[in-house]
Amino acid sequence: MSTPGGSKRNSEMSTPIGSKRNSNAVHIEEEEILSGQTPDQLLPESQLPGLKRHDSLDIESAKFPGHHGHHDTKDWGIILRLAFQSIGVVYGDIGTSPLYVFSSTFTDGIKHNDDILGVLSLIFYTITLIPVIKYVTIVLRANDNGEGGTFALYSKLCRYAKVGLIPSEQPEDREVSNFQLDLPGKRTTVASTVKKNLERSSFAKFSLLFAAMLGTSMVIGDGILTPSISVLSAVSGLKEATDTMTEGRIVLVSVIILIILFMVQRFGTDKVGYSFAPIICVWFSLIAGIGVYNFISFDPSVAKAINPKYIIDYFKRNGKDAWISLGGIVLAITGTEAMFADLGHFTVRSIQISMGCVVYPALITAYSGQASWLRKHNHLVADTFYKSAPDALYWPTFVVAVMAAIIASQAMISGTFSIIKQSLSLGCFPRVQVVHTSAKYAGQVFIPEVNYLLMIGCVLVTVSFRTTEKIGHAYGIAVIFAETLTSGFMVVILLVIWKTNLFLVALFVLVISSTEYIYLSSVLYKFGQGGYLPFSFAVALMFIMCTWNYVYRAKYNYELDHKVSREAIKDIVMDENISHMGGLAIFYSELAHGIPPIFKHYIDNVPALNSVMVFVSVKSLPISKVAPEERFLFRRVKPNELCVFRCVVRYGYTDARNEKESFEKILVERLKDFIHYDCGVGEEQQGSIADEDVAKLDKAWRTGVVHLVGEHEIISRPGSSIGKRFLIDYAYNFMKKNLRQGYSVFEIPHKRMLKVGMTYEL
Repeated sequence: MSTPGGSKRNSEMSTPIGSKRNSNAVHIEEEEILSGQTPDQLLPESQLPGLKRHDSLDIESAKFPGHHGHHDTKDWGIILRLAFQSIGVVYGDIGTSPLYVFSSTFTDGIKHNDDILGVLSLIFYTITLIPVIKYVTIVLRANDNGEGGTFALYSKLCRYAKVGLIPSEQPEDREVSNFQLDLPGKRTTVASTVKKNLERSSFAKFSLLFAAMLGTSMVIGDGILTPSISVLSAVSGLKEATDTMTEGRIVLVSVIILIILFMVQRFGTDKVGYSFAPIICVWFSLIAGIGVYNFISFDPSVAKAINPKYIIDYFKRNGKDAWISLGGIVLAITGTEAMFADLGHFTVRSIQISMGCVVYPALITAYSGQASWLRKHNHLVADTFYKSAPDALYWPTFVVAVMAAIIASQAMISGTFSIIKQSLSLGCFPRVQVVHTSAKYAGQVFIPEVNYLLMIGCVLVTVSFRTTEKIGHAYGIAVIFAETLTSGFMVVILLVIWKTNLFLVALFVLVISSTEYIYLSSVLYKFGQGGYLPFSFAVALMFIMCTWNYVYRAKYNYELDHKVSREAIKDIVMDENISHMGGLAIFYSELAHGIPPIFKHYIDNVPALNSVMVFVSVKSLPISKVAPEERFLFRRVKPNELCVFRCVVRYGYTDARNEKESFEKILVERLKDFIHYDCGVGEEQQGSIADEDVAKLDKAWRTGVVHLVGEHEIISRPGSSIGKRFLIDYAYNFMKKNLRQGYSVFEIPHKRMLKVGMTYEL
């Protein structure tokens, strides 16, 4: 197939015959590699001798136990166990919303008794529409191989349409078993048109990435506000028990509880989930039981609130005040985004079971019971939750409420860790340490630096705002803003990927998206009363993410533009002034096409070549996982006598970069597999050459390995604008110096690591 430049290219994709690991290896002619180009079309695997074709994702996955982890399991024992765990991790936030929803909605008191029916009807339809219909029924199905969150939706779009901003796409990547999407067979004009427009428009590409980062920022802000409002509202119940419990003491107790909560995060979701789930189950049983008691004892007629007519009457009576009160009602769906963001810790089926069988019935019952009680006690709306509990149950209710509030924070904290892990792998967040806390479930992670920042943020918010009413103004904005962004991504996925009927897409927009925008308009009304807080968090986080991603892309493009040419490689090899020595040299970079410029800089300063050299490019694919046998792609730099190889190591955004075996050992073993195939195992003469090359590689490995890592100094180009100089010279370099170094992802031994310094002028 001809390229725009007119050069002909061909490619072969192969699986080493007879290799124990069956690792995929790609052999592409030297001319195209050194020019930094990749083939536009791969030969069908069925045309390659000795290579089996696997069309079934299940067959491919069978090579890799746990490739999909628990996400595709049909074992009902595992599903029910995860459903039980999810109650403790995912639903604490939405489960504790009855603590403050009615008091946050009727901030000025109840003016008409039927207003209670209007608000209850709004709560019922809001919970049914957003958490149940939107998330449980629709959004959870848009997961990316079991992973959820804003970046999961973005990566799904990047796989289907060429909307990524890093020019590292390779045709071979689409051969990864879980890269392909499960698409409907039909084609629609609308889907094709939207896809083409997205791929052609730079503005659309930047907008999608910006929306993904903004959604991530809002969820992180939600992770700061959730613990503050949940714990503070629960501890405030002490005012009912004793007059000595002042506001200052309540804040102090809340801060102590928050610090303890963040300290236990390092034990992981698996252990925390089993510890918390029984408590949240007791909590849901308690609020449901109190709800049933109040419903029967005070006013069973509140059941008529299922009629949406009471919503219309509520707005007719209260007008603008009813619209403003939506800011309190939206708190009934707090933590809904966590249900999707935390999906990597559980499964779609387990989330659906726990929501449908436990959470939804308990919440509707609790709110109905509170409404029944309020119909007889209008004047006590400010303390609805604790006042509506029977006196005999006050202390049990208080203790469980505090424990549930502590657990409520877990949902957004776990969700925050998950989405930061995703954004980190896609080059949209500075490098931080990611600790995988479960050997069984790869999606369960803990990020120490982020954990401490969240703890500091929660403490500062609690100490500064001191009351749930003020925090609630900020909380509502963070919640609904993140949900509107998710809806925006879903509309694109419905149109482009799922090719959904336009009528159904319009129905989604008119019913769900419009409802969210109405709520958003209400919470924005209180922007000056605390609503500015999540936007402050978002601005700070967006600055960090945008700065890092901007320099990340600029650095990649710089390496792409300055990659080492084929002629330069030949000149280096033939140069008599360059010494040749034993050993294996491994060069690391993120450049997926061609030899990085750091190599020539190294040779200019250290004129010596090792007997075997491997250029390793670390690449993140827009998928959740890459199976180990599909992780390595090898190419040989000709002439063969050089023993120079290029290797692309591919990871998904949830893959652990720290392997159980040393990366060095895995790399060498896979390279041996490739050499055998590349030389042609079936021919005696070629097999002898392969044995010689493998022996040479073994000898070089035994002689010694040196890991060469680029220590890039990134500076702005002379004549750059003030803004660009600030972003690169100060902001980016400050983050780079104070956060985790790139070479640590492979745990390279420091004694065998050589840093090669080079200045990049961007």
